[in-house]
Amino acid sequence: MKAVKGKFYFGGVHPRDNKNLSKAAASEIMPETESVAISTQQSLGRPAICAVTEGQTVNEGELIARGDGPVSSDVFSSVCGTVTEIKEMTGANGATETFILIKSDGRNDKTYLQPLSDPSPEDIKERIKQCGIVGLGGAGFPSSVKAAPGTPVDTLILNGAECEPYLTCDYRLMLEKTDEIVRGARYTAKALGVKNIIIGIEANKPDCIAAFEPYDDIKVVILKKMYPMGGEKQLIYVTTGRKVGLGKLPADIGVVVQNVATVFAVCEAVELGKPLYERIITVSGKAVKVPKNLWVKLGTPISEIVNFCGGENFAPKKVVQGGPMTGVALASYDAYTHKTTSGILLLSEDEAAADEPTPCLNCGKCADVCPMRLMPMNTAFYSAAGDFEAAAKYGNTAACIECGACEYICPAKRPLIQAIRKTKAYIRNKK
Repeated sequence: MKAVKGKFYFGGVHPRDNKNLSKAAASEIMPETESVAISTQQSLGRPAICAVTEGQTVNEGELIARGDGPVSSDVFSSVCGTVTEIKEMTGANGATETFILIKSDGRNDKTYLQPLSDPSPEDIKERIKQCGIVGLGGAGFPSSVKAAPGTPVDTLILNGAECEPYLTCDYRLMLEKTDEIVRGARYTAKALGVKNIIIGIEANKPDCIAAFEPYDDIKVVILKKMYPMGGEKQLIYVTTGRKVGLGKLPADIGVVVQNVATVFAVCEAVELGKPLYERIITVSGKAVKVPKNLWVKLGTPISEIVNFCGGENFAPKKVVQGGPMTGVALASYDAYTHKTTSGILLLSEDEAAADEPTPCLNCGKCADVCPMRLMPMNTAFYSAAGDFEAAAKYGNTAACIECGACEYICPAKRPLIQAIRKTKAYIRNKK
């Protein structure tokens, strides 16, 4: 279907995308490491409940932790081996998580579900849940919940924007696995009972746009190159003209959004019976010797990934798990991949935001670029004073999507996202 241009939306920034470092690197399979450490916290909700014991032998794809509640996901072993230890460790974001450590034994035995042939909508929904699929472009919201919205929907939107700088894993996936993405989208649409499928792709990916145009049942919308064009609410408006109100979900206006990597995982779950235990990630930044796009198994040590990419060119100023705008800075390489790990970035001094903050200039630039039309400076001012109630009220913090555009544009280098997250945490804990 011939591509069309998307609508204009307010706000956003134009960071240097630096995608040229890795966009030409075809995906590679990361060799299996000696051991993996798989967290039970693999989705937005509660951690999964451990379903194995120390000393137990497991196969690749075998269930090792069961989701605890609807907004939680099952977790699967990414290797064949023996569970050597189950212990509490600090995760990449500084929180304590339960990790299941598995030593690989070199076997190649896989525990998959039976492939589905001509599945019904209910079959697809159940398969998505059984395979532990979560949103692979954001916070890891369980896809089984999105596949069963509480209100009628008529449109499925595929997020192929990949607007975060450096990241090119979705780009490579769209080029290399186009048909699988389309089939996964069709399964997802069938589960939802919708016929209308849209894919939004930024204008800086013309080869991806061309790859999806031949499919008559997929409407391709060309997105302006701007961050955060891939934000859920922004993507919905630009592709459909519909607005998601404060406190509302996309399903409330008849839309479900899924990342392209998520529907690829749906395709594998339906056609192969394969649980989600590996994904494609980008390793980039000027401080890594050979930027790559890698298929990496869940729980792989970050240190091993960096070594596979040739190690460091020089000591990085900052190491980020995820994208530079929304990712988490790592204290060391002693961390492990999750379902939502989209990138590992080794940033040089000229790439990293390492300047010391100075007092607010009252310039208003943070409000000018906020795609949600908020006042981030108010949140920062009141949270610094410890008045989180006022910070939430006058900054309208609940509506913030934490894209980081405000902090990126701030000439005083104020830690605006930190202030917003602290305010949200305070309100959440109070409730």
